[in-house]
Amino acid sequence: MSKKEAFFKHITEGNATKGDFIPIGAAMLEGETITGAYVKIPLKTMNRHGLIAGATGTGKTKSLQVLAENLSDKGIPVLLMDMKGDLSGLSQPSPGHPKIDERHEKIGLPFESKHFPVEILTLSEQEGVRLRATVSEFGPVLLSRILDLSETQYGVVAVLFQYCDDHKLPVLDLKDFKKILHYATNEGKEEFTKAYGRISTSSTGAILRKIIELEQQGADLFFGETSFEVDDLLRIDENGRGYINIIRLTDIQDRPKLFSTFMLSLLAEIYSTFPERGDSDRPELILFIDEAHLIFNEASKPLLNQIESIVKLIRSKGVGLYFVTQNPTDVPEAVLGQLGLKVQHALRAFTAKDRKAIKLTAQNYPDSEFYNTEEVLTSLGIGEALVSALDEKGRPTPLAATMMRAPMSRMDVLTPSELSSLLSQSKLVTKYNDRIDRESAYEMLNAKIKCAEASEAIEKAKKEREAMKRVSSKRKTSVSGRRTRMNPVVKVLTSATFIRSVFGILTKVIKK
Repeated sequence: MSKKEAFFKHITEGNATKGDFIPIGAAMLEGETITGAYVKIPLKTMNRHGLIAGATGTGKTKSLQVLAENLSDKGIPVLLMDMKGDLSGLSQPSPGHPKIDERHEKIGLPFESKHFPVEILTLSEQEGVRLRATVSEFGPVLLSRILDLSETQYGVVAVLFQYCDDHKLPVLDLKDFKKILHYATNEGKEEFTKAYGRISTSSTGAILRKIIELEQQGADLFFGETSFEVDDLLRIDENGRGYINIIRLTDIQDRPKLFSTFMLSLLAEIYSTFPERGDSDRPELILFIDEAHLIFNEASKPLLNQIESIVKLIRSKGVGLYFVTQNPTDVPEAVLGQLGLKVQHALRAFTAKDRKAIKLTAQNYPDSEFYNTEEVLTSLGIGEALVSALDEKGRPTPLAATMMRAPMSRMDVLTPSELSSLLSQSKLVTKYNDRIDRESAYEMLNAKIKCAEASEAIEKAKKEREAMKRVSSKRKTSVSGRRTRMNPVVKVLTSATFIRSVFGILTKVIKK
């Protein structure tokens, strides 16, 4: 048996599957594509998470696009983070190209041009379905981790949430939360101290500064109503294809705090909402997180711990997470160890640090008698990748340098008119794009403060009137007393007898 025949057998037997799967390309040996040696990803293990990595321009986005298309065709909804703005073309069919035909002829798969059901979502003021969540939905633990608060500051946040629960104050946006912070150490200080203990102004001041930092990254657009329901990510179109939900993030690359805030809240909401699926034959939802370093580079240790915990647990809900980044070292080891599928495009060794990273990356893949993994990593062409997946029993499939199939949809952005047309057909735009600012903690506390001020003013006025009455009464009593004491004297001095006596005395004096 020749080396090529042995390799073909190695790949086809290692990728054999009884269940449904996605063929993502054909294996390569010594730079030659082995037609029909398909590299397959079983749907059964796609909730085991994955990684798509590689240097800029090596084909990461196209691999993501291929996976999203095939998942949609299998009736599995997808959520994509579109950092560069080039994934909206999924809603339009590929125009085709001779090079695409040539690639698919080598692979042994027919090429089909088609479009997919797409929903455009947004965290900012860009066009699309608005994604929002309330502060109450975050809860004290998640909010404290996002803000990177100390234990003492977390205790303050927990007390504030408890106060709002006890007094039925909805905390919907950051305006509400800031109002509660202020109230706890000012107008409501006595009330808080009596019921929950004293709250330090230094703690509330530190928390307020962290909130302002979050607001500066646009979080005030994210917190509020109408809150997005994660079940709307699970929609299937009339042809049985899963919706591809694309979040436009081209304008928040310089606001990683907002991005990580959204991602963590989304994962937490999915985990708390979705039912347990057990060992299902197919995932319920797949999330692709592009530019994953934006989450991990800015995350505090408590936030990283939260992400790691969710990554470990969320697969039981039938949800798969796929991180897309330039280098696998961008992903923490604790997360990297949870990833079953790895699609590694070419890495470039320009520096000693790059060579070290390539060596570390090679160690993340199964050993192969057909490849020197370190060499292959630096010699892969555009649209080629080292692939290692998990079979239906959870075992790594044979490592394969793979000629990746081309996307069936357009590999480009939508025009403004195409985007407008797509949004005009969206049922979610009408559901979520009207911002609601109903009565919540901000308005209720303001009303409470005004009511207290009015009561205080009334009480003060009442006391002043009572004081004035007392003073007036004293004055009347004093005047009346004086008049009573003077009456006998006045009577004597003004009597006729007294006057005649005085007049007689004066006459005698004058005569003398």
